[in-house]
Formats: sequence, structure tokens, C-alpha cells
Amino acid sequence: MPPFHLAFPVHDLAAARDFYGGLLGCLEGRSSDQWVDFDFFGHQIVAHLAPNECAEEEKSDVDGKQVPVRHFGLVLDMQTWARLADRLTGKVEFVIEPYTRFKGEPGEQATMFFRDPSGNAIELKAFADMEQLFAK
Repeated sequence: MPPFHLAFPVHDLAAARDFYGGLLGCLEGRSSDQWVDFDFFGHQIVAHLAPNECAEEEKSDVDGKQVPVRHFGLVLDMQTWARLADRLTGKVEFVIEPYTRFKGEPGEQATMFFRDPSGNAIELKAFADMEQLFAK
């Protein structure tokens, strides 16, 4: 699978470096005084200094929870997801605490939502059975 590329706004590059590099463990790639890119589990994400673009977004009801409509994230294996949930607990304010969504239904998945320091919503999810990723 080819890596994806995602650019997003941040209000402070130092805070982005602390969050993505320090907390999430993403290696830093190229950078300037206006942007920095990170290796987000094999994918390239780029934090661009654009404070006016950092704003609260709409939410949508999914499984009885208010999910930020604009978000990005990853589908991880269950073991990596659990380790990250443990590492993030007490260090981020969860928008949606780690839990299992769609229990007993097609597409059952572990999920959690949190925000970076600029308010960008991130979802990390995992499936016990990756064949369920697109299950109806």
C-alpha cells in the first residue's frame, strides 16, 4: 500500500514537534520555519504554520458518540493500538475515550479520538480482524 500524504494547519511548530515527535514518537523529516513533516507510522504528514486555519469543526453522531467530522488517523493492529491508548491516557484529553465501537456487528473496532495542540482531531482505530475494515 502506498503511503498517504496529509498537510494540516497548526498554530505552533514547537508544540507540533512536541506532540507528534515527542508524544506519538513520529520521526521528523524535512522542515522550514513554516512547516515540518513527520513519519506518521510510514505515512507523510506535514504540519503547516497556519494559525488562522485552526478552528473547531462540526461533529457527527456515530455509534452514539459525537465524532469530529474533520479528522485523520490510522488503522493499527490491536497490540499497537492498545500500547498507544495506554501511552496517551493521562497525557491527552480524549474527545472519545478508547472503547470498542460496533460491538458484535460487522466492522467491530477499537477506536479513540483526541486532538493535537492546534485542535486537529486524530482517530486511531484497530480491528481484531482486518477483513472487517470495509464490512457492511
